[in-house]
Amino acid sequence: MTGSGKSLADLAGLVGGRVVGDPDVMIEGVAAIEDAGPGQITFLAHPRYRKYLDSSTAGAVIVNDGSSVPATLNRLEVEDPNRAFAEIHGIFNPPPAHEPAISPLAVVHPSAVIGPDVALYPHCYVGRGARVGERTVLMPGVTVGPDAWVGRRCVLNPNVTVAHRCRVGDGVILHAGVVVGSDGFGYAGGGRQRIKVPQAGIVEIGDQVEIGANTTVDRATIGSTRIGAGTKIDNLVQIAHNVVIGERCLIVAQTGIAGSTVIGDDVILAGQAGISDHLEIGNGSVIGPRSTVLQSVPPGSVLSGAVTAAPHKQWLRVMRLLPRLPTLWHRVSELERNIRSLVSREDKGVS
Repeated sequence: MTGSGKSLADLAGLVGGRVVGDPDVMIEGVAAIEDAGPGQITFLAHPRYRKYLDSSTAGAVIVNDGSSVPATLNRLEVEDPNRAFAEIHGIFNPPPAHEPAISPLAVVHPSAVIGPDVALYPHCYVGRGARVGERTVLMPGVTVGPDAWVGRRCVLNPNVTVAHRCRVGDGVILHAGVVVGSDGFGYAGGGRQRIKVPQAGIVEIGDQVEIGANTTVDRATIGSTRIGAGTKIDNLVQIAHNVVIGERCLIVAQTGIAGSTVIGDDVILAGQAGISDHLEIGNGSVIGPRSTVLQSVPPGSVLSGAVTAAPHKQWLRVMRLLPRLPTLWHRVSELERNIRSLVSREDKGVS
């Protein structure tokens, strides 16, 4: 997809870069480094893709300052090529426009408050006492429950649910099938005496949060489940009741966060990470893919390691041994050296 053309000099001004080559070359769109042709701009994300530039006919390439690029290519030098490409990509591929209108097939309770320039598509439901901020878009099948609030300039894609009394900030994107405010998984007792614990709290989502398709955010038992401003969450993530997630976090697909855990600011949880309940994950920590976290993590930690399932008692013994492995390895190595020395002495006939 392409938009109206822009000169390379114009693009440099928009992303704070420096042109090396022809500043007047017209750029009509973006493309992958191996596919880009005349009139398209691409970027060099990693040195291993450098080979594609030798035969490239791209109109320009975005690179780090001072990168080695064939002299035949125009280049746009920036500090962060990934970010610059994302910004330029957005220029040529803006999000689809929505006509501000309330479909006659949408159902809006008379007590709901709908801001100006809102787009409500067919089969939306906005409940009693709910509020929808200006320029927000509710795609087909969206439900905003009683007394729920959705902020300004939000996009709720098809079949999103914001359940009763939950709060969504400004500039939030919820992708198809997201459920905000489902009941937390809470039960008391056991067997035939097991009863459901009322989930009477809410969910609060900060500004500029994006949540991927079919992710679920459970309402709190009491109080609120909270997601901080600027956090980005992938598809198929489970966030349990009373979890608190800080600002600017990145949470990748199929991650599960158990109840009442507190995630700090700027935390990265890689794909299929599992975080147990009632823990604290410190600011700036990184949890690797398929890693299971069973105890609190101090700020700035980097953890990784997938664990294969095993009988529980065996697994506990293995976990107890893990911290001792460096010492045990040192002892075994020392014993091996001593044995080799003894064998050598015996071979030489030394008693």
